[in-house]
Amino acid sequence: MPKTSPTDTPLVPTPLMELATGFWSFKTYAGALDLGLFDLLAGGRELTLEEVSVGLGIALRPADLLLAGCASLGLLDKNGSRYRNAPLSEEFLVEGRPCYFGGFVRYLDRREYPAWQSIVEAMRTNRPSTWTPGTQKSLFDTVDPETLRLFWDCMYSISTFTARALAQVHDFTRHHRLLDVGGGAGAFPIELCRRYGQLSATVFDLPPVCDLAREKIAEARLEGTVDTVAGDFQRDAELPGGYDAILLSMILHDWDEETCRALLRKCRAALAPGGAVLICELLLNDERTGPPAAALMGMNMLVETEGGKNYSAAEYSTWLWEEGFARVKVLPFEAAGANGVVVGHLD
Repeated sequence: MPKTSPTDTPLVPTPLMELATGFWSFKTYAGALDLGLFDLLAGGRELTLEEVSVGLGIALRPADLLLAGCASLGLLDKNGSRYRNAPLSEEFLVEGRPCYFGGFVRYLDRREYPAWQSIVEAMRTNRPSTWTPGTQKSLFDTVDPETLRLFWDCMYSISTFTARALAQVHDFTRHHRLLDVGGGAGAFPIELCRRYGQLSATVFDLPPVCDLAREKIAEARLEGTVDTVAGDFQRDAELPGGYDAILLSMILHDWDEETCRALLRKCRAALAPGGAVLICELLLNDERTGPPAAALMGMNMLVETEGGKNYSAAEYSTWLWEEGFARVKVLPFEAAGANGVVVGHLD
């Protein structure tokens, strides 16, 4: 038998334990949000265990365990016997804050977490488990309006920070008109137009989503700079024309390769000469071995979509070249919603 060197580190199952219990962290986090813990502690308020117990209407034992759990996750700070929101929780988990993230947490908890319990069935059948194709119009067809509103609000929060990261790696001074395809509530156009004075933008999305975008545009006082056009980028024969930049942010991972290529052809046809398409995504590495955020988002596409998956920068680059984009470059960055952008230029 081979001898073991004294310096060899033996394998232990600790990493497997951490993977296996990952849901403990999420459900603690989601439970605290649902009970209103972060709202209770909003504005710098500091409360004792007993005060939290009364404030949340739960017994001392679960209150004690919840506070310890949230503190261990970095969601709460403790000062003596009193707990307060950590800066991250105060900024993003207090309802009513500009970049409230809680809607996304509730969406995951109520819609995706139960569906993931059927992940093996989804793999065996190659069908989503959050909705039923053929009997529903889309994956959002049966989501209650309030949950859907929370989802779009959170997507706005994530996209705001992703847009800021994108603006640091791609020079938008060369562009004048931006079309955000499937642009949701308009975070990218709003953020980019605030930063680049010469830029105007359009959100192209389904009618109910455009209604949400107009609200955000009005709040940002950008009505003369950012507008909306209602449509369906999958079903419509063409996209609105006359734009010198088209953004596809967290869009292509929802679809199979054929559908993605068809959309890229529509983008090429709609672009003005010399324009560019920007594919902003959680990109897999070329070996398709990570990073985890991109790979696991791909697994989530199995639960949520009929043909979606996360793709690598190399795959997107190949599609762009083959669909007629003369120059392609990949610009990495780090943000909650993406880790890079693949830019295809028309010459």
